Amino acid sequence: MPEAIRDPGPKKSIDPLPWAKPGMLVGFDGSESAIGALRTAVRMAPALEMPVHMIVVWDYPTMMYGDHYSPAIDPRPSEVAEELRARAVSGAFPDGAPDWFTSSTQQGRPSRTLVELSREAEMVVVGSRGHGGFSGLLLGSVSAALASHSECSVLVVR
Repeated sequence: MPEAIRDPGPKKSIDPLPWAKPGMLVGFDGSESAIGALRTAVRMAPALEMPVHMIVVWDYPTMMYGDHYSPAIDPRPSEVAEELRARAVSGAFPDGAPDWFTSSTQQGRPSRTLVELSREAEMVVVGSRGHGGFSGLLLGSVSAALASHSECSVLVVR
């Protein structure tokens, strides 16, 4: 059963997005596809006059978009997610992020969290494939869940 409609038990609270008006939400996991999604959102946002919020969603023991995460490698998934967030922001904005760009990390299942946050966004931007285990899939599980269940427009970047 798809991740977005399976009942995984009690819901974790999801932090609200930090903006006054809806904007673009970028799901980021560090993959090449996610880097492309971030670049696309950053390029489009000023023309569309939208704020952008990039989010790294992680879960334990699963890390960022379903990539297998081993506690033996690093027992601090929240710190790893924060380091990934910081590297992405400094890579996208070497001279500092503009005021229309914010970012955060959030613990939770990536597809569920992004679908939930889509209620507050005007558009969700994600890569077509992340760090999931089935590299042969044409569309990743998170992007597929968003395309099926998002409450706003979805842009899947190849």
